[in-house]
Amino acid sequence: KHLNGGLGQNPFNPAMIGFAVLIVSFPAQMSRWAAPLFLAQPDLDALAQVSYIFSGHLPIAFDAVASATPLDTVKTGLLQGLGLTQALTAPALQAKASLWINLAYLAGGLYLLIARVIPWQLPAAFLGALLAMSGLMHLVDANLYAAPLFHLGSGAAMLGAFFIITDPVSSPTTPRGRWIFAGLVGLTVYLIRTWGGYPDGV
Repeated sequence: KHLNGGLGQNPFNPAMIGFAVLIVSFPAQMSRWAAPLFLAQPDLDALAQVSYIFSGHLPIAFDAVASATPLDTVKTGLLQGLGLTQALTAPALQAKASLWINLAYLAGGLYLLIARVIPWQLPAAFLGALLAMSGLMHLVDANLYAAPLFHLGSGAAMLGAFFIITDPVSSPTTPRGRWIFAGLVGLTVYLIRTWGGYPDGV
């Protein structure tokens, strides 16, 4: 924000630019899922944390395991030649954390809509475009393209719809502009998720 002249002057969403810079600069570190993040030893010092970040190894026990998102698991399965049904039955997809997180974002987003903090056109167009594209492609080949509800409940779909594209500085101010902008974002997210190299796309 400050590089562009302060609050209200930034042409792009600062959080998304930061993420884009990180994903381009450190693709392996940003997309590698090196298992456990909930550590059995909460008093892990800074040096051990840095060691884990760069090496992926710690000489301690873990009490839980983090893993890739459902989008990443399904995309990897499809690239390995599995059908969608087989990819969706992977053990990593049995945990429903991604769905619950998206439902929480949806609840927060609905609150923002009811409180009139954000315009309704942006999330409606984004989710509508994502729903339409995923529904169309699912009708074309249900064994290769995931159903619309999978796309809406996975990854950062709800976060993007209600909290990222609604940034008041970098989003359009006219109703028509909002529909076009958010619809194109939803379409782009689907294209990246389906044919791009990054599983989420948001």
